[in-house]
Amino acid sequence: MKGQHIAYIGKPTENGNWPSHLHFQLMLDMLGNTTDFPGVAFPGELPVWKSICPDPNLFLNEEQLKPAYLSNGAEVIEYRRKHLGKSLSLSYNKPLKIVRGDGAFLIDNTGRKYLDTVNNVAHVGHEHPRVVKAGQNQMAILNTNTRYLHENINAFAKALLATFPDELSVVHFVNSGSEANELALRMAKTCTNQKDMIAVEVGYHGNTGGCVDISSYKFDGKGGKGAPEHTHIVPLPDAFRGRYQGDHTGELYAAYVPEKIAEIQAKGRNVAAFICESIISCGGQIELPETYLEIAYAAIRQAGGLCIADEVQVGCGRVGSAFWGFQLHNVIPDIVTIGKPIGNGHPLAAVVCTQAVADIFANGMEYFNTFGGNPVSCAIGSEVLQIIKDEKLQEHALIVGTYLKYELLNMKNEFPVIGNVRGKGLFLGFELNDKKKYPLGEKAEYLANRMKELGILMSTDGPDHNVLKIKPPMVFSMENADELILRLRKVFCEDFMQLGHE
Repeated sequence: MKGQHIAYIGKPTENGNWPSHLHFQLMLDMLGNTTDFPGVAFPGELPVWKSICPDPNLFLNEEQLKPAYLSNGAEVIEYRRKHLGKSLSLSYNKPLKIVRGDGAFLIDNTGRKYLDTVNNVAHVGHEHPRVVKAGQNQMAILNTNTRYLHENINAFAKALLATFPDELSVVHFVNSGSEANELALRMAKTCTNQKDMIAVEVGYHGNTGGCVDISSYKFDGKGGKGAPEHTHIVPLPDAFRGRYQGDHTGELYAAYVPEKIAEIQAKGRNVAAFICESIISCGGQIELPETYLEIAYAAIRQAGGLCIADEVQVGCGRVGSAFWGFQLHNVIPDIVTIGKPIGNGHPLAAVVCTQAVADIFANGMEYFNTFGGNPVSCAIGSEVLQIIKDEKLQEHALIVGTYLKYELLNMKNEFPVIGNVRGKGLFLGFELNDKKKYPLGEKAEYLANRMKELGILMSTDGPDHNVLKIKPPMVFSMENADELILRLRKVFCEDFMQLGHE
């Protein structure tokens, strides 16, 4: 009746203080309860409860109680399909609408938290408060280009170069891994007066024109037209399922590099550079065999070319036992490229090179980047490096990554569908195969989607899309690792994952 008390607003300590948590509990429970009311619904139960409970905003009609993040994402998908680039893809069979990040977690529009094992760009954790504060503070004062003097760019350069061998002493700041690799290509071609590049099969180095031209992952995939005239591809050094398998395959795979050099020279040209990721990412988290880089670098340098280490995915302490992946292989590149993890997702990247390369590249043609090295980006980059040091994230990556790899190897013995486990630190991958090593891409896709249903985000990689990659934010904890293993074990026990492996 009019004026009768029909509901009350719950205390923030009981129901939270988000607008989505504001709710009414009817005095007359529609399910017949008189004392024990269910309270707040779980996100997965929301459609059921909405079907039997009235929307309290029918009474209030408040715009702020109609937040966009509560929609199911259908409108967002429809708009993307109509108006955004047609080549954009979405993760998972049922895409997620993510509205917030926190450490090792992403949070969707219903408030559900997902453990993120994929996003290495959020290097020190999603929305790390110190990174956010560093950006906000500097943005409130000044953001401009490098034609003016500013302490931030020197401070960041000094902190970054301190992580490298002395030979690598000059830095150029850019905005993305793609731009870093594009600049590295320009440097190599300028220094050698050559155009021919040697790269690795299924390698990926960025989305600019020059980077796509050296990325087998792109030009050998859908929509690609094969290697351009000046790109020469050597086989993926996959010791598990590649041309040569088992231990001590480094020399065998590296032998393809001088072969490619000879082919280039037979055409009256010479090699400009060899580019290689320190762990092959899109190729399936492939660890380079021992001696591979040493032999390959020696052959390139004997021919007068440069050696480029692509550290966009694996750098900044992620491999645990070293700050940079190339340091695992007893080599010093001429050029190193670094991507967005150095900015924790802020558009910041860098190219680090030797003094000799820098001197030759400075041939009179100015290199200027409107946003590269701006005060805000440098403040953020410096803070990321300091957080890695303060929170001992490199050591953390080694401890947690070693534990997680050990547990995955135990699971491999328990579930034969896991054919191989590989990687270093918090850059790991495991491959799904049948008894004859045939790739099981369909099972990998099923696993990624089932894990999402269980609250863990995973993704597939590799030329056959049968590799599950694990490269989470560096704050990924032992408890997170245990949760991942627990959920993986649950899915591996399901019937679909057992088929064909009995």
